[in-house]
Amino acid sequence: MEEQSASLIQLLGAGGFGAIIGWYVYYINRYRKEDVQFSDLTTVISIIGGGAILALFPTGTDLFGAYGIGLFTGFFLYFIVLIIMVGRTPAFTVDWFLDGRRGKVKETEFIPGTTRETASAMTLGQSVPATESSSDDGGSLI
Repeated sequence: MEEQSASLIQLLGAGGFGAIIGWYVYYINRYRKEDVQFSDLTTVISIIGGGAILALFPTGTDLFGAYGIGLFTGFFLYFIVLIIMVGRTPAFTVDWFLDGRRGKVKETEFIPGTTRETASAMTLGQSVPATESSSDDGGSLI
């Protein structure tokens, strides 16, 4: 029996679904509070290639291919958007990706107390509040 190829709308839907999952996986890993553990890897693998996904998009079909492309696109699009946003603001440099460094908040600006602290995967140990840290040139070490 010959298998019917997927329509354009099915391919776009599978790709869009994959993009959403990829975006969310990057988001979850970026804002994690603890060290990476083996259970995190198994969770991601089960999300990406779990039984429900294989039921929706059978292996070897155009839909599964579109899902994979969407997953790739969503995951890396998150990072690309982040690079663009960091590059467009003078408060951040590429050093932020390495250790979270950024410029000090100006006197006319404030960060609301309800805002979650920014974290990065490369940060080691506890972060130091901006009032306690400074470098020789006056820049924040957060």
